[in-house]
Amino acid sequence: MNIAIGSDHAGFRYKELIKAALGALGHEITDFGTHSSEPVDYPLMIRPVAEAVAAGQFERGIVLGGSGNGEAIVANRVRGVRCTLCWNVESARLARRHNDANVLSLGERLIPEAELMPIVTTWLTTAFDGGRHARRIALIDQQ
Repeated sequence: MNIAIGSDHAGFRYKELIKAALGALGHEITDFGTHSSEPVDYPLMIRPVAEAVAAGQFERGIVLGGSGNGEAIVANRVRGVRCTLCWNVESARLARRHNDANVLSLGERLIPEAELMPIVTTWLTTAFDGGRHARRIALIDQQ
């Protein structure tokens, strides 16, 4: 899968872990920054990820920060993005099954490291259920 990824300084360490793990699984990862733990303004990295996913340049996007809240807000301002803030495997599963989420937001300060990759892999491998959920996605896209 072709995946865009970006973080602020507070999500940098987890971004690097995700890049390494997904790269080892054969995914193509494009890093939109940041490239260190030096403080940055997260919209500068997150909006380009969301825009690239919305434009169809990437199948999915992953954005990270301290809590993931601001990153999800920025990503969801881009038309065509359905960014979900996930904190456990079940939230990731439902975000894909019911919401066809195409961008995942994660908070490094809120997710134990041992739970990080199970959340990411669940989100990447869970299919969208369609059906009544597709109708709801169409209603979202009308706004």
